[in-house]
Amino acid sequence: MVRGPEEMTHVAGEGRGWGPVPVPIDLGIGCAENVVADESLLRAALAGARVAVLGDVAVSVGVGVSPAEAYLSRARAAACPVVRRSTGGSGLLHAPGDLAWTVVLPRRDPRIGGSYLAAYPRLGSGVSQFLEAFGVDARWIPAPGLSANYCTLSARGHVLMVGDRVLGGAAQHLTQNALLHHGFLPRTLDRPLIGRIFDLPGTDGVDRLTCLEELGLNEPAERQAEELAHALAEQLERR
Repeated sequence: MVRGPEEMTHVAGEGRGWGPVPVPIDLGIGCAENVVADESLLRAALAGARVAVLGDVAVSVGVGVSPAEAYLSRARAAACPVVRRSTGGSGLLHAPGDLAWTVVLPRRDPRIGGSYLAAYPRLGSGVSQFLEAFGVDARWIPAPGLSANYCTLSARGHVLMVGDRVLGGAAQHLTQNALLHHGFLPRTLDRPLIGRIFDLPGTDGVDRLTCLEELGLNEPAERQAEELAHALAEQLERR
């Protein structure tokens, strides 16, 4: 069941032999709505996942980002709405066609492992599997520490690297009952806009970023979302 902008849902994992792990897909959902959907999944505190194709331009920021950060004013001046996440990290620019993905596990789920802070490669394995199916070799490694402003170039957590370029990242929110682990894969990059908002230079800044289209993934966003949802469903079936 795919939800387009009118209904907004599809469920992957049905009829593919993966058991009871449906992964909803939201098509054309706004960044703010996507954050609300993630929080709803977190409150349910059950093992699950979801995928979304974003439908608007927005800047999302981590829960700890000060409202006085200069890049927030620059984002609003550029007519980019600012959406606050409950997860950590700094800022990110989102655009239509970007893939957002989410995994939620109960706090005591063994798949989280001994340290959720060190679980990025494990919790993001479905994303790596999705990219591998399209011929892209991506690795989760510690963040490069190039910019405090832009989340995937910061020094916190892990990022998804393809060669020497950063494709995506992830952030987390741990409650008493569950762990929210979510991230995104940009379909395109507006480097000039990212550079202006986040005050990033070219070298070791926006030039270190990449996106799905630059890696040759030009399939329709709906197909990409379905394949990513299938990979996350398989990930959740692994114990």
